[in-house]
Amino acid sequence: MQASERSWPMAADLYGELLLEQAPPARRRVRDYLPGASVTAIAALAAAWLADHYAAPIVLMGLLIGLSLSFLSQDRRTHAGLDLLSQTALRIGIVLVGARITAAQLAELGPLPFALLLLIMGAVIGAALIGARLFRQDSHAALLAGGATAICGASAALALWSLIGDRRVDQARFTLTLVGITVASALAMTLYPVLAAQMGLSDTQAGFLIGASVHDVAQAIGGGFSFSQKAGEVATIVKLTRVALLAPMLMLVALWLGRGGAAQATRRIPLRLPWFITGFLALAAINSLVPIPASAQHAANGAAQALLLLAIVATAMKARLALLLDQGWRSFAPIIVATLTSFLLSLAAAASL
Repeated sequence: MQASERSWPMAADLYGELLLEQAPPARRRVRDYLPGASVTAIAALAAAWLADHYAAPIVLMGLLIGLSLSFLSQDRRTHAGLDLLSQTALRIGIVLVGARITAAQLAELGPLPFALLLLIMGAVIGAALIGARLFRQDSHAALLAGGATAICGASAALALWSLIGDRRVDQARFTLTLVGITVASALAMTLYPVLAAQMGLSDTQAGFLIGASVHDVAQAIGGGFSFSQKAGEVATIVKLTRVALLAPMLMLVALWLGRGGAAQATRRIPLRLPWFITGFLALAAINSLVPIPASAQHAANGAAQALLLLAIVATAMKARLALLLDQGWRSFAPIIVATLTSFLLSLAAAASL
């Protein structure tokens, strides 16, 4: 079977060990990337336009449009561009997310809410793993779902998959996880502010609940401000604190994978950090010591959102729809369990504030 007929095992190879098993690819020129990059950019622009005009989640629009164009990945000319955007664009986008994080945000949150967030994050990931066992699902896919739910939705899922690799979680299962996470986040953004109002939560309590349980960053912040100005501010701090926990979580996952000994590709993971995690931490440290100007933060945030959208669209375009149909409803079980656990624990924590 030719490489173009497989699901591209190098798509999520973090350290490049898979390259040792195959002949190195021929030297690529700029024009080799243009077909795949061009169709991805057009699809991303269409997703952004639909999200802006119809108030739909931009990630969901990107996923759906990318899946509808998955037939284009059968053309070998698109492979280089799709690989570039699903890998390099993703990692640069994760680095730029660090421009939104400062140590002052963690200090402003306070020790008790921060400790509660850590407990919620661990419990959500654990619940996803338990749910996967109960519904006979793969533990690595459950780790992907739990980590994405606990941290920041689709962007965390992309970062985790880059670490886990498609030898453990194939392209179809990963795309299905992205769809489930995105839909769950959109529903949470709509329902949680209403539930918080019905339960009579204060602005601080509602902000913590929404910031601690809604998956996507933009939707968590938007849901908070839909409740009140104060709730939006609290939700922003809580959500960005969750984003700041992305790098520590990835390091713990890397240690777990390395000690698992399931594959040769994880043997060296504990010895060094991936460059995009180091870049994320470095940018956050710079922003903490020397505050980045608001204009530069705004530009970095926009660039991060654009790059992550391109990565999501490219990943969806590389998915095989036939394999998606084989997954079954049980594949969503870890996402559902993790989402419910996140909401219930965040509600209990908010009530204690």
